[in-house]
Amino acid sequence: MKEKKPVPWYLWPFWAIWKLVVGIIAFTGRIVGAVLGLVLMIVGVVLSLTIVGLIVGVPLLIFGFMLVIRSLF
Repeated sequence: MKEKKPVPWYLWPFWAIWKLVVGIIAFTGRIVGAVLGLVLMIVGVVLSLTIVGLIVGVPLLIFGFMLVIRSLF
């Protein structure tokens, strides 16, 4: 288990900027994941409208739904 060490006062500005950048990247990744999941769900529904596309559409729909759930929680 990793032990958290206190940040020295002279490194605090760099640490704060680093945490901000990491937070922005994580939030952006979640948004991209959610949008990609929604797009995959829409494509899955459209493909499922045909009998032949049903084979690909249902797994695509399920995968998109799981991606959205993963992005939200």
